[in-house]
Amino acid sequence: MNNLFEITTWSILIYGLLVLVGGVMGYVKAKSKMSLLSGLGSGIGLLVAWFLCRQIPIAGLAMATAIALLLFIVFVIRLFRTRTFMPAGLMMVSSLAATVLFSISLLVTEGF
Repeated sequence: MNNLFEITTWSILIYGLLVLVGGVMGYVKAKSKMSLLSGLGSGIGLLVAWFLCRQIPIAGLAMATAIALLLFIVFVIRLFRTRTFMPAGLMMVSSLAATVLFSISLLVTEGF
């Protein structure tokens, strides 16, 4: 595997943990059950994608890309609704960066 794939694999793990912890923090701070459920679901999905990347790289990358893109869309909507950068704007930027990285890695890895 190449360096980009290695960087992307670890980025999926870090992003998954960030999403998971963010969902828990949203529940603790604002008692938002939706944040807890979406954070846990998305975070666990990303951790599954990370594990899958180690077995079937294209499937794991595709799953991580889809989740990151979905989260980007969700956080764009939340940013427009709340008009506050924290946490929606920060997560929107993180999700966009993750989507771009995962997409590039997916395109490059298809040759494997």
